[in-house]
Amino acid sequence: MGGLRCVDGSYLTVTPVACTDSVGRPYEITLELRRDGTPYGVVGERCGWLLARLARGVDDAREGRGGAGLWPDPDDRFPDEEPDSELFSFRYRTRSGVVGGGELRCQLRTIPIWVPRREGRGEWRLTRRAYVEAWGAPGVGMRAVLTSAELAVFVRGLVDEAEGCLDGRDLARNPVEGAGRGESR
Repeated sequence: MGGLRCVDGSYLTVTPVACTDSVGRPYEITLELRRDGTPYGVVGERCGWLLARLARGVDDAREGRGGAGLWPDPDDRFPDEEPDSELFSFRYRTRSGVVGGGELRCQLRTIPIWVPRREGRGEWRLTRRAYVEAWGAPGVGMRAVLTSAELAVFVRGLVDEAEGCLDGRDLARNPVEGAGRGESR
C-alpha cells in the first residue's frame, strides 16, 4: 500500500487491487484510494502496465538518461522531456463509460525559485516537481508535491505490491509469449 502526505496534512493511501477474469484469475489492477483511512475512490482499471513503465522511466531519468540529463539535480529529473506535462491520469469509469467516483493524476510542473546571493544579487533556479492530485467521488481534492526520488519510491511500491497481488506476475510484460512482437506461438 503506497501513501503520500498531502500539502493539507491529510494522508492519501493508494492500494492496488487485482482485476480478475471470468474464471477468477488476476490479470491487472485497479487502485483503491483512501483519505486518512476513509474510502475515497477507485480509479485506474488496468493501470498496472502504465505504472510499471512509469517506474522504469523515473529510474532512467534519475540516472540522467535522455533529456533528463540536462537537469543537474537528480530530484528534478523526470521521464517526460516536456516542461509541464502529465505522467498519468486515472479515473473511475463505469461499464457504460461514464466517468465518476474519483481521479488520480500526476502532472509535472517547472517552478522558478529565487536563490539569493551576497551583496543583494541572486539568480533564478528552475526546479521540477510532480504534483500528485486525487479527487474523491464528492469532488474534494488532495495534492502532494514530490521530487523524482519520492515519485520513484511511491510508484515502485505500487508496482511491487501489484505484482504481489497478481500472484507474482510481472506487470511490465504481456503474459502471452510473443504478444505484440509479430511472433507466433
